[in-house]
Amino acid sequence: MDFTFTEEQQAAVEAAKAVFADVAPDSVPSPALTAGAVADDFDRPLWRKLADADLLSLLLAPEYDGAGLDPIALCLVLRESARVLARVPLLENSVAALAVQTYADAALRADVLPRTGRGDLVLTVAAGGRTGHDPAELAVTARQEGADWVLDGNQTAVPWAQNADRILVPAHTGDGTAVLALVPRLQDGVRLHDQVSTNGERHAEVELDSVRAPSEEVITEPGAWEWLRNVLTTGTCALALGLGQAVLAMTSAYTAKREQFGFPVATFQAVAVQAADRYIDLRAMEAALWQAAWRVSSTANGALPPAGDVAVAKIWASEGIRRVVQTAQHLHGGFGADTDYALHRYHAWAKQLELSLGPAAAHEETLGDLLAAHPLS
Repeated sequence: MDFTFTEEQQAAVEAAKAVFADVAPDSVPSPALTAGAVADDFDRPLWRKLADADLLSLLLAPEYDGAGLDPIALCLVLRESARVLARVPLLENSVAALAVQTYADAALRADVLPRTGRGDLVLTVAAGGRTGHDPAELAVTARQEGADWVLDGNQTAVPWAQNADRILVPAHTGDGTAVLALVPRLQDGVRLHDQVSTNGERHAEVELDSVRAPSEEVITEPGAWEWLRNVLTTGTCALALGLGQAVLAMTSAYTAKREQFGFPVATFQAVAVQAADRYIDLRAMEAALWQAAWRVSSTANGALPPAGDVAVAKIWASEGIRRVVQTAQHLHGGFGADTDYALHRYHAWAKQLELSLGPAAAHEETLGDLLAAHPLS
């Protein structure tokens, strides 16, 4: 078996490295020193560079001026973005566009996808539910009235909502099935209430009050929301991996030059053992990530549905990234809390990723339910 990435996927990584090479993790005020959001908008110049490098159209089919790659390629690019704490809605925009391409009708695809690939139309996804813990599709009701759907409810912690052009909103119908509505941010009945994420980014509670969505802008395909949630969660694991790798590299560089008793602290056994444990965490996170990314990118069968592999990846991502940043803070000593040093920013982003789309405990429960429904023989 060949576990190497394809030439196209590796080319996407090289393009991403070139784009993110000049991105500074401390380009905005520190979340530790800022009462509200660290900025009103995401990094628009970086967004334009991503579009010019064809990284926003990475997953789009050639007919929409895209490269036609899969979620594995997206995860590779997301990993690079997290190394520098890139402040762009790359995950949400890409996954929403892929959902439109996979499940929406031709007219909506033709309207949305070319502009999304060029960076002219920004998409985000409301996946937090009403409280951040409830299933997102249960937070909004959807009912049909003539040729339209009418949406009512609230979705919390929607990333980049104030700056996106459209929000992909999951909702449940009277018979309990889930639909996805692509709602314009400026649609009548849509109200945004500012929220601030753990890493200091501007999020929003999205309130929907009898919002009307044309039927052609609502995805009713069975399984579309579950698929979207799996890909979104897998992308979050990729962000956690890239962030963790950057933090371990920072820790390695610091402990190699920081001396105690006349020797670099990296030579002390207690320090080396802790760093080695975190390296093992990252390798486990990486293996689980690529297994999940492969499952959501292919039609291959497994002992469990793809949601099982995604749950395993998110368990490792949530617990692993927490241990990585905690050990990094410990090995840096007081310097790790210095707001002129980037580590505290990575710590805030790590906590955000740990809890995004559910902490480890939530995915352990999901995995348990799947194991009960699909006994392994």
